[in-house]
Amino acid sequence: MVASSIRLPRALRLGAGAVDTIPELLTEVGSRRPLIVTDTFLVGTGLIDRIVEALTAAGSEPAVFSGVVPDPTTDSLVPGVEAVHAHAADALIGIGGGSPIDTAKALAVLGATGEKMTEFKAPRVYGGPALPVIAVPTTAGSGSEATQFTIITDSVSDEKMLCIGPSFLPTAAVVDYELTLSMPARLTADTGIDALTHAVEAYVSRKANPFSDELALSAIRAISANLRAAYEDGSNRAAREAMMLASARAGMAFSNSSVALVHGMSRPIGAHFHVAHGLSNAMLFPAVTAFSIPGSPKRYADCARAYGIADDRTPDSVAAFALVDALERLCREVAVPTPRDYGIDPTRWEELVPLMARQAIASGSPANNPLVPSVDQIEQLYRKIFD
Repeated sequence: MVASSIRLPRALRLGAGAVDTIPELLTEVGSRRPLIVTDTFLVGTGLIDRIVEALTAAGSEPAVFSGVVPDPTTDSLVPGVEAVHAHAADALIGIGGGSPIDTAKALAVLGATGEKMTEFKAPRVYGGPALPVIAVPTTAGSGSEATQFTIITDSVSDEKMLCIGPSFLPTAAVVDYELTLSMPARLTADTGIDALTHAVEAYVSRKANPFSDELALSAIRAISANLRAAYEDGSNRAAREAMMLASARAGMAFSNSSVALVHGMSRPIGAHFHVAHGLSNAMLFPAVTAFSIPGSPKRYADCARAYGIADDRTPDSVAAFALVDALERLCREVAVPTPRDYGIDPTRWEELVPLMARQAIASGSPANNPLVPSVDQIEQLYRKIFD
């Protein structure tokens, strides 16, 4: 085995009520002037007021930046950087789904460096100055609370930039499943499949290692057993807790391995057609898996066994393609639309296929795939999944 570099948040707070430990975590990171980074929806729920009151009572001087947008852009970061400087923030608390947490991670770097976000896109790996980040996910899917990646769209080119490095890794993560109890079914499905994609791609990636392998397989087992239950009954606390922990494990897995072709192809769909990240992953997942199996049938077979649709007696080739069948069935059961069904114009899709394929390759993720595709093969996959 080649040497692997493993990076994890310095502190993890898990379980019901973990959100109440944020004041303690701020003390641990030496912060008195945190900036909460979130969106207007969460402000409207009262959660942010609750956290601000707790922080103030503990002696902190918090401020709130609620200007996070879905799929954050370089333009949307500008007022966030201004808020960091105006408050003289010494830490950031990202609260929400992947977009608020990714925004907080980006602002932590930009606030400390004064550079532009476009200067941090892959293949650069950034390990320089950054403010500490406490990540508080309210969805079970992105895993961003435990990764050294952030995704920001270039407002000029519409490219979803993958930005990598230990400075993007949150200092601490608060994984409180009670924050997900109000998630609607659609969001539950999309974020759950996002977490499953993270786990499978981390396991089959060319950068996989024994540490990420164990996290990935355990996440696959938990998601298979609990996603449908959480989707069908959002108040199912056991399923919600299992999905929240699985999402964090999947995040730690791919942060210390990598994602691959599904994510490489998903980002351009999100950037050009404003499809939620988990949903665009789901649109691609079965077809890309079927394409990729010849590159590593045993690895995909292991995923099928973890998913519970094969055992050690099942030949690898049979088990691997059983995984494709299971993914197709899962997507039907949770009503994942095709790009056409989602309402994307077929002419516009076809016009953008060559550009999306080039952007997918440029992200670097397809190079981690068990079967590394050509640009032409990616174009064919985009056309295949449209209907």
